[in-house]
Amino acid sequence: MSSLGDRLARAKAGARESAPQVAPQAETAATVEAASGPSLVTTGQHSAPPVAEAPQSELPAPRAGKRIASGEVDASVVRRRAHAINSHQDRLEELKGNVHAELLKELGPQLYDANMDQAELETRVRQVLKEVLGSQDKPISGADRARVTLEITDDILGYGPIEPLLRDPEVTEIMINGPESIFLEKHGRISISEAKFVDEAHLRRTIDKIVSRIGRRVDESSPMVDARLPDGSRVNAVIPPLAIDGSALTIRKFSADPLTAKDLISFGTLSQQACDFLSACVRGRLNIIVSGSTGAGKTTTLNVLSSFIPADERIVTIEDAAELQLHQDHVVRLESRPANIEGKGAVDIRDLVRNSLRMRPDRIIVGEVRDASALDMLQAMNTGHDGSICSVHSNGPRDTIARVETMVLMAGMDLPIRAIREQVASAVDVIVHQTRFKDGTRHITHITEVERMEGDVITLQDIFTYDHTAGFDEHGASRGQLRSTGLRPTFLEKMSYANVSVDPAIFAVGGR
Repeated sequence: MSSLGDRLARAKAGARESAPQVAPQAETAATVEAASGPSLVTTGQHSAPPVAEAPQSELPAPRAGKRIASGEVDASVVRRRAHAINSHQDRLEELKGNVHAELLKELGPQLYDANMDQAELETRVRQVLKEVLGSQDKPISGADRARVTLEITDDILGYGPIEPLLRDPEVTEIMINGPESIFLEKHGRISISEAKFVDEAHLRRTIDKIVSRIGRRVDESSPMVDARLPDGSRVNAVIPPLAIDGSALTIRKFSADPLTAKDLISFGTLSQQACDFLSACVRGRLNIIVSGSTGAGKTTTLNVLSSFIPADERIVTIEDAAELQLHQDHVVRLESRPANIEGKGAVDIRDLVRNSLRMRPDRIIVGEVRDASALDMLQAMNTGHDGSICSVHSNGPRDTIARVETMVLMAGMDLPIRAIREQVASAVDVIVHQTRFKDGTRHITHITEVERMEGDVITLQDIFTYDHTAGFDEHGASRGQLRSTGLRPTFLEKMSYANVSVDPAIFAVGGR
């Protein structure tokens, strides 16, 4: 029988031999069970308390615990920061609401006084705004003060969240489909904007501000309106119940510096030869119709053609909403007027065209002919008012003639179709048709002469047409160009009566 000392020696030797095998398992177990206190680790026939493995198993446990604690801290920090940002934003919105209300209380009806000078109003608003912000109980930082001042100023003096878009020269159109859906057009491409109105009431206040400044109104009894901004930008608004998802506001911006003929040539809208030809047509007192679809650039082309009119002539412009930007000195601008709330007092384009004949005009320019005013326009062109220009919505030169005939029939005069076509053939000399391509660019695709009646048909002759044969580049832009067809117009003799001649080289085949 072995002694007690021998048995203790053998037990110690067995513990040393089993230690390398136990350590890796003990490390893993310690990592998993660190939070649950000591435990036994078993390997084969031997059992030992974790005390022997403690130097190897203690290291991973603190690392695992540190990672968990760090994740919890990071999540709590993110939550606290998000809460602080939201609280700060809510405080700014509350401050804006309070300051806005105080401004309205202080200034009252001065904000909507049409007779008050704009500069004086701006000075008064900024002064009161500074006083109201200074009287707030809770202090705010300089950056927040500047932000609140800018947003409230835009809302009071401008048009709220769309004011920065109106200031952006790259934005050409703003489309608002309800208070939270604002789209914009840049470089011919449409994208969504981050700007939003607070609610429907905020959007309606902005629409009312726009239309009231030119003496128009929009309400449930008259839920559609055409208006303009002070810079001439075109505005259309439709409110509920016609607009189902909230008020719809469309603003087509006009450049602060109107485009010139050189700009159209550089954009590829027009060629140099075609520009020289159209300039001669305007100076030669030919009657011109600018046609095209919506957004094709008819008004811009109308502006450019009007710039060719000699400075010593009296020009009368007639529009639904004044958009033309003529630089001549002797210009009389007329604008139609809708009916008042009682349904009376409407003055339409046809009334203005008839009245313009008594104003001794050298030129009559109608922004857009869209109804029975076509008959009065044809009569003006046929009664000595040569050199008149107007625009018409259509898909091509031939469609332009058909649309003018239809609008004349809208006058209810029950004229025979042949008589109408004779009037058109006698009155109109040139049709300039413009198209907007898929890449967003705008091009004049036809310059067409209206010749004469042959039987019951009006004959047309293309002088310049757009050549599509070159196809498109890798960006989808057209490689085509506006080229001469090689045909000489028959109205050259008429132009000579006005002492205007045209270089024959313009009509060379393939001329650009």
